[in-house]
Parts: sequence; structure tokens; C-alpha cells
Amino acid sequence: MNSVGVYCASSQNLEPCFHDAAAIIGKGLATRGLTLVYGGGCIGLMGEVATVAAKHGGNVVGVITHKLVAHEQANEKCNELIVVDTMQERRSIMMNRGDAFIVLPGGIGTYEEFFEVLVGRQLGDHTKPIGIVNVDGYFDPLLEMLEYGIERNFMRPALRQLMFINPCADAILDYVTSVVNNQPSPEDILPMHG
Repeated sequence: MNSVGVYCASSQNLEPCFHDAAAIIGKGLATRGLTLVYGGGCIGLMGEVATVAAKHGGNVVGVITHKLVAHEQANEKCNELIVVDTMQERRSIMMNRGDAFIVLPGGIGTYEEFFEVLVGRQLGDHTKPIGIVNVDGYFDPLLEMLEYGIERNFMRPALRQLMFINPCADAILDYVTSVVNNQPSPEDILPMHG
């Protein structure tokens, strides 16, 4: 494993617990010698994870759209800053460049990125680990929604095997850097086989 894609908020004025988790992820990636691949901004949790990773000697790759350069205040201090035309290009590059994925709290952009890597994993397009840092129960409603989908037969129970959820950022780092993924068969994971 060489790199980890991190999805998280550009939102500012967040509670300290969210910044603390982002800092742990940034430092943890750097001290493990892993490249951070992230959304390229220098504000919010994106800025936190990148700043801390760089401070600890980590390699930082940012991917951002031309439209978001000003809004998310592009991080010109990245070792590599890739500016693209569309969000689809941004997500595609981040998915391809990451050997694993960590999801920190964020808004609809973070949810979109998470669901794209989850669907890719469900379809077997990749078998990369996915870890969710459930800081202060932020993702509890999302997890309840997924469980409800399983209960109502829209999703298969094997979906749970595709991700690791924990409130502890260090536990997520340990998971994504050490797990050997067992990909469920299409018959076990795809809803049309239920």
C-alpha cells in the first residue's frame, strides 16, 4: 500500500473533535509513509488532514476542480496539486490514486465520494479497504439508513463486510493499512441475487 484517499469536509467552524480526528489521520498517514490523496483544499477538515500530514513529512496529493479552487481555497503547498474540470474527474483520480479510503465527517460531497467507492467495492470494480471514522456518532444516521435498506431487502447483509466503522481514527488507520479484504461473491453482495 502506497496511498490512502481521504474524503472529508471543507466546512469550517466545526467542533474540535472533528479536527482532532482529521489531525490523527494526517499524522498517521505520514508516519506510516503513506501518501495522502484528498480534495485539494486548505480549509475545514481537508485543510487539517493535509497540513498535519505535511508537517509530519507526508506526501500530499490534492485533486480539485477549477470551479472549487477559490471556494475551497486550493492548497498550493501540496506536493502535487491536480486541477481538473469536473467533479467526475476529481472522484475518478482520487479513486484510482488511493489504495484504500478513509471517510471523515463531511457534507454531501463527502457522501457522494463515499457512495461511489462503496458501489465500486460492491460491484467488484475494486477491493480496496474502506474505513469510516464515526466521530461523535456523526455517521449513525447513515448507518441506520443502510441497515434499514438491508432490513427491507434493498441491500444485502454482505454490504456490512465492505467497510469498517469505528469512532477511533487510529483504529481506522490500523484497519485500512493491515486488512486483507475478502470480497463477497456477486451472489452474496448484489441485490438482484437476494
